[in-house]
Amino acid sequence: MKRLRVLVLVREGNVPPKTLEGYTDQQIDQWKAEYDVIATLENLGHQVLPLGVYNDLSPIRKALLEWKPDITFMLLEEFHGVVTYDHAIISYLELMQQAYTGCNPRGLLLSKDKALSKKILSYHRIPTPKFSVFPIGKKIRRQKSLQFPLFVKSAVEDASLGISQASIVRSDEELHDRILFIHEHTQSDAIVEQYIEGRELYIGVMGNERLQVFPPWEMLFQNMPDHVARIATRSVKWNKKYQERHGISTCEAKDLSDKEIEVLSRLCKRTYRALNLSGYARMDLRYTSEGSAHLIEANANPNIEFGEDFSESAEHSGIPYPDLIQRILNLGLRYKAPWQQ
Repeated sequence: MKRLRVLVLVREGNVPPKTLEGYTDQQIDQWKAEYDVIATLENLGHQVLPLGVYNDLSPIRKALLEWKPDITFMLLEEFHGVVTYDHAIISYLELMQQAYTGCNPRGLLLSKDKALSKKILSYHRIPTPKFSVFPIGKKIRRQKSLQFPLFVKSAVEDASLGISQASIVRSDEELHDRILFIHEHTQSDAIVEQYIEGRELYIGVMGNERLQVFPPWEMLFQNMPDHVARIATRSVKWNKKYQERHGISTCEAKDLSDKEIEVLSRLCKRTYRALNLSGYARMDLRYTSEGSAHLIEANANPNIEFGEDFSESAEHSGIPYPDLIQRILNLGLRYKAPWQQ
């Protein structure tokens, strides 16, 4: 294996220490993914330069020109605090003729815009819940085609920002209030979609042209009261005490036949290609008791820290974490950007 010079882009303040010793769990959570990736790259024998970035491209340019990395490992999820700007960083790397890991700029742009991505999915007849967008400052009027219950969320934010049990609405009054909440608390348009009762599935996909789909992973709500909806709220995803209290965990989805898994795999591949994704991504789905799958959204820049859904499902496919990180590097080196064609 060739020893590479790898520039790792992380959010400013998230350059991890060399060791976890002396840090609390809360502190580690802030840069766990960065630590896992950087430590693994170093253990693989690569030369690594972590670089914190917030709102200035000049440090990236300086590192590219002076350090001359073979590839840039993309762990940034935003630029200047804006989550939809991650594609601009990748575009800049392409302008600098630099190889990078993860998704290409077009795929990032399409997948981050939830309304646009759902329009593309609908065009390709990929099952996704009916939806409507409610822009900030516009009159709120529900289309008759949208029947309650409905689910309200930000049209661009990720990591379950703004999502709680109140996101499921059952009346026009609740709908109006929740849309205003999203507008005010996320400073973004709201997207309202048909709420799908069912299992919460996450499916990882890797590849540029030839795709590998990992086994379906499921979020379990073992101690959740019956009247509480099984949805991935902010607390469900990030509050460890809440997770322990309600028995929330993720694992390989059980009780799925080979045929069902094959159908889900084809659906994820179609979505990956429809949105022009590359590198790796995670598909979020709802799966009903009748066996109907609904693509909720595609995450083209998912969390790849050790022990999370993506890496766990990869390991279940026979790809241990060090091999996963190396494969991500290899896919980045093999991807043919427009400047290489």
